[in-house]
Amino acid sequence: LPKRGFKNPGRVEFQVVKVGRLSAAPAGAVVDQVWLRSQRIVRRPGPIKLLAGGEIKVALTVRVDATSGAAQQAIEAAGGKVEVPAARV
Repeated sequence: LPKRGFKNPGRVEFQVVKVGRLSAAPAGAVVDQVWLRSQRIVRRPGPIKLLAGGEIKVALTVRVDATSGAAQQAIEAAGGKVEVPAARV
C-alpha cells in the first residue's frame, strides 16, 4: 500500500506577526491579541508568534503566545518588554 503521509496531532499552528508590523502602535502601548485583531494584523483565532523582521523604534509591551529570540531582542532594544506565558517558553 502506498504511504499517505502523517498528520501530527500535537502540532500548533501559529499566526505569524513580524516586529515591523507593530510600528503602528503608539509608544507605551500594550500589544496583545485584542489590539492585533482591532488593527487587522491577525484575523484567525489561535496562538500568535512574534518573529523578527523590520524595525521598531517605540517601547511597547507585547503579550503573545510565542516569540523568536531575535524578535524579543528587537523589542527589548527599543525599550519595551515581551510577556510570554510560561507554558510556551
